[in-house]
Amino acid sequence: MRTTLTLLALSLPILSFSQSKNLSFEKQMIAYESYESVGIIDVDKDGVPDLVSGSFWYKGPKFLDRFMIGQVKRYGEYYEDFSTIPMDVNGDGNMDFITGGWFEGKLTWKENPGNGKEWTSHVIAETGNIETTRAWDIDGDGTLEIVPNTPRKPLAFYKWVAPNQFEKYEVFETQGHGLGYGDINGDGWGDFVSSFGWYEAPADLRNGEWTFHPTFNLGDTSVPIIVTDLNGDGMNDLILGNGHNYGLLWMEQVKKDGEISFVKHDIDPYHAQYHVLEWVDLDGDGKNELITGKRYRAHNGKDPGELDDFGLYYFKWDGKTFVKNVISFGPFGEGKGTGLYFSTGDLNADGKIDIAVAGKDGLAVFFQK
Repeated sequence: MRTTLTLLALSLPILSFSQSKNLSFEKQMIAYESYESVGIIDVDKDGVPDLVSGSFWYKGPKFLDRFMIGQVKRYGEYYEDFSTIPMDVNGDGNMDFITGGWFEGKLTWKENPGNGKEWTSHVIAETGNIETTRAWDIDGDGTLEIVPNTPRKPLAFYKWVAPNQFEKYEVFETQGHGLGYGDINGDGWGDFVSSFGWYEAPADLRNGEWTFHPTFNLGDTSVPIIVTDLNGDGMNDLILGNGHNYGLLWMEQVKKDGEISFVKHDIDPYHAQYHVLEWVDLDGDGKNELITGKRYRAHNGKDPGELDDFGLYYFKWDGKTFVKNVISFGPFGEGKGTGLYFSTGDLNADGKIDIAVAGKDGLAVFFQK
């Protein structure tokens, strides 16, 4: 035992916290507004990450001082702010963000004036109902393309081409509830995934036609759907949640006679509303963990499991299965659920990844201890 402890101690300077098997977090409530999205953005260019959520931004690293961005329209229990994607859209050096909403059906960007005044909202496109929005580098040029999830409406992405300018590229005539991106067939090109199936990328992204493969029909799935090779067989698998029902699962890709199909494996069938997932290396060991939780009042209490206790979790893949670890769990006021878009990053400069999560149960930061 003494020898083992000595070797471990000698390895600590190299491994740092990376070998922690059970991570712990300290919760700080930031606000009790019910916005469902939060982004990590250095708003004032002081080199310290701030939080942007709904009508306000919160100055880091303590997040005690907040400043008005501009009032976000409210529709019942929802605010028309379903994502917070950082991007300097107008090229002025101030970080703006991209969002959109269900009720107005517009993809928009909000301009950071850099002087404390109200942020101006600009329309990128009228897309129809937006469940939420994500961004991936689809053409490999180092700049993110913007992809709104518009259930039962066309799938398209928007490429930033110049200050204040986006170009639209259509992928397919319809998409489902749920959206992911990654190379499904191993040809080196990223494909899209929705609840209806997957969309194979052409070699010419500008002018080619995407091929739809109706391989599955998964219902109201999460945004994003994670595309990654879990079992190390060289084929990308899928990780997804049921956004409005019970269940979190991964789907193993298999090939037979050149045909691609997927086999379902449960991760957690006992909790509901797994609407948003992130695939992040939390413990610094070079392998990603799955971060997710229950979206609080996703459909205002009307979905299966909505009245159950709720929480936030990370799942560690051990090479064969996922091991669930609780970050926060309990009834309202004790457990912390998710909204539609949360963010991760080192918020207090200690070298560890923290989690900022919004929702109808408020805005909180979970600092990794």
